[in-house]
Amino acid sequence: MIPLIDVSLILLIIFMVITPFLVQSQLQVSLPKASTGVKGGAEDVLKVQLAADGSAAVDGRPVNFQRLEKELVLRFARSYNKTVLVEADKTVPVERVVAVLDIAKRLGAGKVGIAVKPQD
Repeated sequence: MIPLIDVSLILLIIFMVITPFLVQSQLQVSLPKASTGVKGGAEDVLKVQLAADGSAAVDGRPVNFQRLEKELVLRFARSYNKTVLVEADKTVPVERVVAVLDIAKRLGAGKVGIAVKPQD
């Protein structure tokens, strides 16, 4: 009985470690290209993804765009002075990106930014 418990606990630990990597990003976003860009640091970054089909995700978890502000309030409550990075598809209207940036600044984001892909 004890070896069975040991094996099940090891499997549980393995799944707990692997799960965040599997759920990293649910939305497929085609980032716009830019000739200048700065590699992000290892800060406490909150990623907001906006897909071409109108769906949104916060740190890889799908969220309705109308509930985006409430989701960000919950995320900001966990840590102070967050950095918000918007990963918007290149076909997403600018108004949606500006709306996300506006919500983030209103909630007290320390820094806000837009993710881009380096130009070849």
